[in-house]
Amino acid sequence: MEKPVLWLGSALKDLKAFPADARRMAGYQLFRLQQGSQPSDWKPMAAIGPGVEEIRIHTKLEHRVIYVARFAQGVCVLHAFEKRGRQTAAKDLELARSRLRELMAGKRRKRHETERS
Repeated sequence: MEKPVLWLGSALKDLKAFPADARRMAGYQLFRLQQGSQPSDWKPMAAIGPGVEEIRIHTKLEHRVIYVARFAQGVCVLHAFEKRGRQTAAKDLELARSRLRELMAGKRRKRHETERS
């Protein structure tokens, strides 16, 4: 069964701004996640939160897609960006962290609403 891709904040708009080759590669790697496979080039991003990983896209430029794939409802894309230095910029890490916090707060709210019903 294919998992849907859920986009948080401006992640979809940001990915659509990638150059065509990077956008195509990102789409294929997200498709692999939807099918239950791992991306070709990824790494865990424990600094953002448990279960958070990033897809690494290498073209003339470097691009990253930060996501969580452990939830039943789908692959949650937290952030997509062009990486400009050796280390991921603090602003990109913080944006992904804040979107993860929003996602988890929404899941908690939904769970409490379900328990009350």
